[in-house]
Order: sequence, then structure tokens, then C-alpha cells
Amino acid sequence: MRRVFGAKKDKEPPPSIQDASEKINKRGDTVDEKIKKLDAELARYKEQIKKTRPGPAQEAVKARAMRVLKQKRMYEGQRDMLYNQTYNLDQVAFASEGIKDAQQTMSALKSANKELKGMMKTVKIQDIDNLQDEMMDLMDVSNEIQETLGRSYNVPDDIDEEELMGELDALEADMGMETESDGVPSYLQPDKESDLDAELNLPSAPTGQGALASRYNAQAEDELGLPAVPRASVRG
Repeated sequence: MRRVFGAKKDKEPPPSIQDASEKINKRGDTVDEKIKKLDAELARYKEQIKKTRPGPAQEAVKARAMRVLKQKRMYEGQRDMLYNQTYNLDQVAFASEGIKDAQQTMSALKSANKELKGMMKTVKIQDIDNLQDEMMDLMDVSNEIQETLGRSYNVPDDIDEEELMGELDALEADMGMETESDGVPSYLQPDKESDLDAELNLPSAPTGQGALASRYNAQAEDELGLPAVPRASVRG
């Protein structure tokens, strides 16, 4: 049977958007090269028309230039059509990429949703509330324990706070009176030295010429009331 009808050929996969776009771009490049050649030929004919005199020769050159110009317009139309096709393919490719991105996003969201549902089964709001209540109770108990351990043993419980405040006000008033009278509180003033000379009632020490006169009058006198002659010292 294969010899009579032949083997079935596998169908080629349809071209992708990228392949079609590349093919159209190559055709566009070929058309651009042809247009450039026609532009160069038109420029040459233009120079010939300027140099030739009006007549049959100039008309022949103009006819050739018109033919080249028509070809250029035709290629320009083909180039514009190829550009439009390329633009359409780019739009389709952009839309296709957007749909692929949306599909990937949906797949990721579904996977995350499934994972979150599995995690939420192990976490309950009621359990969290109960845990918070237990933690608050434990903190209250801990504060009571700290207050109990920090209590002083020597302070009696029946202290009158108003009486303490009265004593504190009286102390502040006394301190204010001392500050107004002396300018410096009594507990900051230096100790005064006692006057020992006044207490012992001792005479003051003589100074200057008075001291010399007193020393002269204090010399010893003889039997007649005359100053005694000082004795010579005996040298051994």
C-alpha cells in the first residue's frame, strides 16, 4: 500500500510569530536595498537632464527617470505593507507574552493559595487568643512576685503618709529660713575658731620701740638705784 499511495508525510509545525517576523524583516531589508539603488539611478538621470539640451535626448532621459520613479513608488508601497505586517506581529507577540505571564501568575497564585489553606488548618484564632490570655496572666503573676520580693521588712505598715508630708514641709521651711538669714545654710557654714587669748586673758605681745623701752627699763639696778654694771664673762 505504501508503494501505491506513498507514506504519509508529517505536517510541519506552523511558524512561530518570531520566525514570521524575522522573515518579514529580511524582505523589508531587501526592498530597502532596491529603493536605495533606484535613488542613486534617479540622481544620475537628474544630472543628465540638467546637462542635456531640450529635445529628443532630454525626453528619452526623462522617460527613463519616470520608469525608475514608478519602480521606486512600487517598492515603497511594498515596504510600507511589510512594516504594517511587522507591527501587527509585534502586537500579537506582545499579547501572547502577556497571556503567558498571566498564566504563570495564576499558577503561582493557585499554588500559594493551596499552601496557605494547608497552613491555616494548623493555626486557629481561638488558640491565639487563649495563648495571649495565658501570657497576660503569667505577666501579672510575675509582677506580683517581683513586688513581693522587693518589699522592705523594716518599714511598718501603719505609717501615716500625711504625718510624713507635714514633717517634710517643716524641714523645707527651716531650710528656707536659714538660707534667707545668712545667705548660706548653717550646715554649709565653716566652724568658728574660739578666741583662746580672750579666754586666757593674756596680754598682747609688745612691738616696735615700746618693746625696746620695756626691755631697757627691765634691766637690774644696784643698791644706790643706778644701773648695774654688767659682769664680764669669764673665759675658761
